[in-house]
Amino acid sequence: MVAATDSTSTDLLRRAAAGAADRSVLTAGYQTAGRGRLDRRWEAPVGVNLLASLLFRDVPAVPHVLTQRVALAALAACERVANVKATLKWPNDLLRNEMKLAGILAQAEHGAGGDRLVVVGIGVNVGWAPAGAARLGDGIDPLIVLREMLIAYDELPADPWLQYRDNVATIGRRVRVELAGGTIEGLASDVGRDGRLVVVGDDGVQHRYDVADVVHLR
Repeated sequence: MVAATDSTSTDLLRRAAAGAADRSVLTAGYQTAGRGRLDRRWEAPVGVNLLASLLFRDVPAVPHVLTQRVALAALAACERVANVKATLKWPNDLLRNEMKLAGILAQAEHGAGGDRLVVVGIGVNVGWAPAGAARLGDGIDPLIVLREMLIAYDELPADPWLQYRDNVATIGRRVRVELAGGTIEGLASDVGRDGRLVVVGDDGVQHRYDVADVVHLR
């Protein structure tokens, strides 16, 4: 753990370049340049939330599996530590009562020897949340949440796809998919083994997305 860093993921990528081992974990009390998807800022007061990144050198053929496993492990940790039953919003959020509780972001790189590595960063609102978001509650140590998440990660099956699908609240919902080239509304029908979201648009056409911003419609 470090008291502060620019970003746990950026910091861990630097450590990976210097030889950090597979399954290394870095957590910080504060991030000066934490990022979410689309370079959105991810900030929290000092010491109240979980800000952590995990390094994976053993990268599966479908790298989405790593993000799915971290997401499922975070769900388990939230329930074990705070009795909070969260759900998943594709592609990278944990929700509590439809409000964002945590965000996950993966970054893939190649090491000095050409080997592939992935760093998965996660931020969980433990003791503090911005307006419109959710948190776990008062008096909870973020490091306890991390410990339970790492334990839960190792308890997951090698192929977590079915368990992941069962926890994705996006499936079965009407959604708006927001892309640089426009938006599509329709029914989110599945998440494939490749991690892609399947949406049957209002035009009747089936669409598959690797990445996108998704809004749950009521």
